[in-house]
Amino acid sequence: MLLLKVIRTINQYSLFDKGDTLVVACSGGADSVSLLHLLNELKKDWGLRLVVGHYNHKLRKEADEDHRFVRRLASSYSLPFCSESGDVKAFADKNRMNLEEAGRRLRYGFLKKTAEKNGNALIATGHTMTDQAETVLMRVIRGTGSLGLGGIQPKTEGGIVRPLLLVKRTEVLEYIEKKGLEYRVDKSNFNTDFLRNRIRHRLIPYLESNYSPRITDTLSRLALIVQEEESFLKEISRQKSALAGVWIKGQYWLDMDFLCTLPRALQRRVVREYISRIRGDLRGISYKDIHSILHLERGKEFHLEKGLVFKNRNGLLGVQEGSKDVTYRYRWTGDSPLKIRETGTIIKGQRVDKKTDSRDFNNRKRAFFDRSKLKFPLIVRNRRHGDRYVPLGSPGSQKIKEMMRARRIPEADRERCPVFISGDEIVWVQGLPVSEKYKVRNNTRKIFKIEIFPSKKKS
Repeated sequence: MLLLKVIRTINQYSLFDKGDTLVVACSGGADSVSLLHLLNELKKDWGLRLVVGHYNHKLRKEADEDHRFVRRLASSYSLPFCSESGDVKAFADKNRMNLEEAGRRLRYGFLKKTAEKNGNALIATGHTMTDQAETVLMRVIRGTGSLGLGGIQPKTEGGIVRPLLLVKRTEVLEYIEKKGLEYRVDKSNFNTDFLRNRIRHRLIPYLESNYSPRITDTLSRLALIVQEEESFLKEISRQKSALAGVWIKGQYWLDMDFLCTLPRALQRRVVREYISRIRGDLRGISYKDIHSILHLERGKEFHLEKGLVFKNRNGLLGVQEGSKDVTYRYRWTGDSPLKIRETGTIIKGQRVDKKTDSRDFNNRKRAFFDRSKLKFPLIVRNRRHGDRYVPLGSPGSQKIKEMMRARRIPEADRERCPVFISGDEIVWVQGLPVSEKYKVRNNTRKIFKIEIFPSKKKS
C-alpha cells in the first residue's frame, strides 16, 4: 500500500514530526496531487497543518488553468492556498540562465517565503524515485563527482522534505487511478529539447529494455548509498576545514600550505566548503573552478564570478573583494534617512497608519514593526559574535549567524547586514524576519516601516 510506504519513508529519514506544518508544493501534476492526497490522509492522525503552495510560471497557455485547478483542489480539502506568479523568461534573461533553472529559482524562492510566513514550516515536494534516477543520469552525463551522484536528498538543511522519494512514478499513477484523482498534464514534460525529458522518454526506456529492467531501482539505491557516504565525508571535510581556516582581522582565509598536506579528494571538499561559506551556496560551481582555485599560485587571482575574486596572498587563500572587515555603529531617531557609509546603503524610516499601509512581508529589504514598542533612538550596527533574538514565528531565540547560513545569505554580506536594536533588544536584521515581540499584530494601531536602499553614487 502506497500510504504505508510513504509512512516508512517519513520515519526512515525523520522527514517531519507529528504536529508539524508543511507547505505542500503542488503544480497540479500527478506526483504533487498524489502527495497532497497522501499527506491529507495523514493529517488527522499526525496532527499536521497543511498549506498548499502553487507557483504559476506563466510559460504555457494552460498555466492559469493549472493555477485554478490547484486552488480548487486546496479548497476541496479545506486547506489554505498560497500562490504567486512571475516572469520566468525575464528573470532567466536577466540572470543568464535557462528557463528550467530560472523557474526553479523563482518557485523555491516563493515556497521558502511561504514557509517563513507559516512559522518556518517545512516544504514538501513530490519528487519520486523516478525523478531520482533521471537526476543521477543527468548529472553523470553533464559531469559530476560523488556529491552529484547523491542526487535528490530526502531531507535538506533548508527544510525541504520528499516523502515520495522511494516511490516510482508508475506507483503514483496507479494510486491516482485507484483513488479516482484528477490531475493536470504539463505538455512541456514531453518536449525532448530538454535533457531531463530526453533521459525520461528515451534513455531510461532504452536502458530498461536493453540492459536492466530495474535500472530505476538501481540508480535510486546508488544515490542513497552515496548520500550516506557523503554525510560521513562531509563531517571529515568540515573538521579539516576548521583546521585549514585562519581568521585575520575579521576575514576568513584558507591556509594553502596546510591544504596541500591533505589527500586531493579532501582538498577539493575543503575548497568547496570555503566557497559555500563565502558565497552562500555552490550552485553553478564546476570542477574546473575548484581545480583553478586549488592551483592558484601566490600573488595570483581567480575570478569565480562578477564581484567574487579569490587571491593567493603568500599561501593564504582569501576573497579579494566583498569580504573586507566592516565595523559600524549608529544612533538613529528614525526621523531622517541614515546613510551607512561602510556598506553604501541608506536606511529610511516612516511612521504609517495601519489602515492606509499596504504591507509586503516578503521584501528582505523592508520590515514593519509595532511602533508603540520601539524605543528611539535605535542602534544600527553590524553583526557581533553571539548575536541572537527571537524571530517571527519562533518559540525561542536563535543565533543570527545560523539563521543567515540557513537562508544562504552570502558570507561576504553577513558582516555588513545592519542589525537594528531597540533598548537592548534586537528587533530586526536585514534579510531575516522581524522580532516576534515587535511584530505587527491585529490590535496594532501604529506601524513603523524601515526600508533599505543602495546609496546613489555621484557621477
